[in-house]
Amino acid sequence: MSLQEALKAARVNNLFLKTERYTIEAGQADIVSAKLRPNPALNNQTLQLANSKYYAENTAWNSPHNRQVWWQLTKPFQLPNQRKYRIDVANQGYNLINKNFLELERNVFFDVASKWLDVWIAQNQIRVIEIAKNNADTLAKINALRLKNQVISETDLIRTQLLSEQYAVQLKSVRQDLLNKRSQLRFLIGTTDSVDVDLTNEFLFPESINIDTLLRYALANRSDIQQIQTMITLSESNIKFQKSMALPQPELGMIWNPQNTVPYVGFFGTIELPIFSRNQGEIQKSTILKRQAEQNYVTVQTQIQTEINTAYKSFIVQQQNVERFTGILQQAQSILDRVRYAYLRGGTTIIDFLEAQRSWLETQQQYYDAQQQYRQSYIQLLFVSGLINQLAQ
Repeated sequence: MSLQEALKAARVNNLFLKTERYTIEAGQADIVSAKLRPNPALNNQTLQLANSKYYAENTAWNSPHNRQVWWQLTKPFQLPNQRKYRIDVANQGYNLINKNFLELERNVFFDVASKWLDVWIAQNQIRVIEIAKNNADTLAKINALRLKNQVISETDLIRTQLLSEQYAVQLKSVRQDLLNKRSQLRFLIGTTDSVDVDLTNEFLFPESINIDTLLRYALANRSDIQQIQTMITLSESNIKFQKSMALPQPELGMIWNPQNTVPYVGFFGTIELPIFSRNQGEIQKSTILKRQAEQNYVTVQTQIQTEINTAYKSFIVQQQNVERFTGILQQAQSILDRVRYAYLRGGTTIIDFLEAQRSWLETQQQYYDAQQQYRQSYIQLLFVSGLINQLAQ
């Protein structure tokens, strides 16, 4: 599994993202609610004569001549702008939920990429230690024959066998570490299948990408900056909505009122008088939230510039460090080969061979430490630029 394949798998199967997708569906329900109109209200009042001496002649208590009935059907009427702005606020709120989801994706992808890299490093560590152990095992077999032929001392054989056992212990520890990291990677990408990472996966940006290109892309496309831009738009819509709510909402209707069998028809209308409350608090709050979002936008812009500069410079330095190791690896391998050849022909001691073997292994480990730092800086640059979301498409 390459890095890009791991990110694509996480995009579909990651459990945190699956859970958060329900929030997007809930946001769609808010739009439905915003489009609903107020329900009509049906009101009934019935007044019954309580004293029989006031009853109409030759009537009983339940006669319609002895009661008054009031039926009232009314409906609140939203002003056109109130409904329009309410729907607009709901739409912008839904857009914000989507941007929040993209930001969660960006952070999840960073975790996936970092864990993918941990597995990549562990697999390479195993490969290097296996090479060292195979070399030690082969030498131990040769030394056993040489001891039998009395070419070397028993101490040389013991030291060779001890080196092989040390590598065996290291190998067991690193293999368990790999199993743990694979398990963590499987959880992040949402699979129960066995996972191996592609050891040939290259970490290279296109030649056309430079720091200015990355900065422009991040300022236009990074999910957190889009979050804040959407928040500003939402705040602007909310200001309009809250101002529209300062206008009273009328309630109008019809009345049917039979009084002692005499029918009356009437009109009902009520409206709140905006003397004390004109929604001043919510209007003020919405204006403050817009200013807060605008300030946050400036802050995140500065943060992005800082993160891009830092990550890009670190990436270039780590890339140069990896390139320098090409000659160092060749030298370490050449020295080990020469010392092994000389030792097997009696031209040097076991001490020189063990020192060359130790130096070779340290060089290999330093190389993969440099590779880890280089690839981690690559992942960090993908993360701070927002390209990591694009890579998972």
